[in-house]
Amino acid sequence: MPENPTSDVRLLAPAQVAEVLGVTVDEVMALVYESRLRGVRVGAPARWRIDESSVTAYLDDEAEIARRMALWRESSAASFPELWGTGVVRNPD
Repeated sequence: MPENPTSDVRLLAPAQVAEVLGVTVDEVMALVYESRLRGVRVGAPARWRIDESSVTAYLDDEAEIARRMALWRESSAASFPELWGTGVVRNPD
């Protein structure tokens, strides 16, 4: 019996995704229209459903962006002597 590639796919309602992300349903739909989340219309009448793995990937991407921004802010706040290892450290830990 052939494997069904969609057997592991879990689809979520926009309201469920909005609750997970802490945003409105309109913002979730904007992310779908911007292709930042994978969504599909299913059923009759057609209703939007969002692939759970795309929500996970979106959260991972956002966490990486936040991590990089924090590193950038940290590096911008460092003085040149701190970076080169000479001179006085302004804010020792």
